[in-house]
Amino acid sequence: MKRGYLLSFFIISMAFVFIGKLFYLQVISQSNTGTNLKSSTIKKVFDYPERGYIYDRNGELLVANKQSYNLMIIPREVKPLDTLEFCKLLDIDKAYFLKRFDRAKHWSRRLPSVFLAHLSKEDYAYLQEKMHKYKGFFIERKLLRNYPQNSAANVLGYVNEVNDEIARRNPYYQAGELIGTTGVEKQYENFLRGKKGVKYLQRDHFNKIIGSYKGGVFDTIPVDGKDLTLTLDNELQLYGEALMAGKRGGIVAIEPGSGEILSLITMPSYNPNLMVGRERSKNSVIFFSDSINKPMYDRSLLAQYAPGSPFKIVQGLVGLQEEIITPTTSFRCFHGYKYGARNSEFMGCHCGIYNKPIQLRQGLAKSCNSYFSNVYRKIIEKYPTASEGMNAWSKHMRSFGLGQYLGYDLPQGQKGLIPDAALYNRWYPDGRWRATYTISNAIGQGQILTTPIQLANMTAAIANRGSFYTPHILKETSDATPIDSMYTSLKHTSINPKYFPPIIEGMHDVFKTGTAKHVRLKDIEICGKTGTAENFRRINGEKIQFEDHSIFVAFAPKHDPKIAIVVYIENGGFGSMIAAPITSLMIEKYLTRKTTNKYWEQRMLHTNLEEEYQKQLILSNSESTEE
Repeated sequence: MKRGYLLSFFIISMAFVFIGKLFYLQVISQSNTGTNLKSSTIKKVFDYPERGYIYDRNGELLVANKQSYNLMIIPREVKPLDTLEFCKLLDIDKAYFLKRFDRAKHWSRRLPSVFLAHLSKEDYAYLQEKMHKYKGFFIERKLLRNYPQNSAANVLGYVNEVNDEIARRNPYYQAGELIGTTGVEKQYENFLRGKKGVKYLQRDHFNKIIGSYKGGVFDTIPVDGKDLTLTLDNELQLYGEALMAGKRGGIVAIEPGSGEILSLITMPSYNPNLMVGRERSKNSVIFFSDSINKPMYDRSLLAQYAPGSPFKIVQGLVGLQEEIITPTTSFRCFHGYKYGARNSEFMGCHCGIYNKPIQLRQGLAKSCNSYFSNVYRKIIEKYPTASEGMNAWSKHMRSFGLGQYLGYDLPQGQKGLIPDAALYNRWYPDGRWRATYTISNAIGQGQILTTPIQLANMTAAIANRGSFYTPHILKETSDATPIDSMYTSLKHTSINPKYFPPIIEGMHDVFKTGTAKHVRLKDIEICGKTGTAENFRRINGEKIQFEDHSIFVAFAPKHDPKIAIVVYIENGGFGSMIAAPITSLMIEKYLTRKTTNKYWEQRMLHTNLEEEYQKQLILSNSESTEE
């Protein structure tokens, strides 16, 4: 009897389990989760949003969208067709047709992918009338990027088509869709792309579309991407790019009070519109294979240069902080600095002050190598060992953002190099090294490497008397998304603010009596520092010196800084010759929206260094020929 009850209970329990499962699958699951949307009788069609627009800080449109069309394919639905007729229609050959068809099948037989991208309006109108003959093919409307201004290509970046690998890694994308690949387009892809809408269409047993699935209850509408306002000043950007024509190098301008990047220039560059549409692939090959001009290489973020004499500014600050000098401490210069065993080594100097006491302000204004070599040596020798002194010095330098990634909101960069004791202990494993072994560090040469954006940030920190904001390119979004706090929090250097006034006065003297007095402005007080970095290359085993790099860092106005800037010109010679005039012109342009020194403006606009670059290229080619 008990066994009968037990069997009945088991049967009734199993019945309830099956009923519950069926109810879940047919009612709850269908209505709540829509798992049946993956059925082969339902076609999923994406409705693409408009990608967000990009503006400069003054509301000038930098990036917009334009209409384009893609020919799409669903391999499983393709029926036998006249291949030759189809190829003639698309102006392609049969080999290309087969290649694209095989690629589409490899990606997915049932999902749509791009067969031919970026059709023109004329192509679209012509094809639309004939598409009914070619089953499995359809035309999809797309938006391409458009750049109203031919500027800031390195900042804005470009979009690219999603390939199979990206689509497999990120399920949001399908092959053939667009994704930000470089610059702002990549950094803020999630803001700019928006959210795709989806439509579900019902098929009948003949596989024909008969309407929306369940009246469109599961459909979603697209959400357009967010518009971005950048910190960039496009008028300043265009002016800087014009001044840099015929030159190689970078310009970075920052607003010291916010860390906002006002200008980010690399030269040579390219027209961003050439990386759009059907010609993008061909132009991309040309640009990336250009190993001479390197238009896709962002020198303002990636190029690592010796900083040269602008490094003397922080050298003086560290000397004051370590209390090994005061503003009135003096050293003498004998056309250079003698060092090494029995003063057998000599570092030349062009300050023009012979055997007279030189104090800090004058040392900066005249860029005296002897003065700052003495300062550097005293910093290192203050400590019991050279290793301790070097690490103390290195820590101060790194507090200015040198020798490390700054954390700015662009997707590429380099750390540069601020050496520490570990580096020299590897070079001299017996530990027998001292300050004079590394004396070139005193004047921004030696092992020191910096990027232009690091020098601009260093200059902003000096303008702020010892603090800075992380440089950033995004100012605001159309939906007022809060800016990341890392860009709004103040960072502090290791230098006490009380030590900045004498340094700043010395930088001001550079324009009053020093190496940049020829480009000073009548109504704007500028504080700056010229720099000339030696440029050696070893060719055929011989060390050859090419024209020096021309460098200038500055901020203005002196008492209420609105702009901090670095100009770095490869092979530009003395810093006072090219970098200084460009800096002065850029500062005046930003602060007043005009320029008054037409002589220097015309001279810089027409200065072309291609002859110097060609000379280096010829020598480099001779090296590869001999090898």
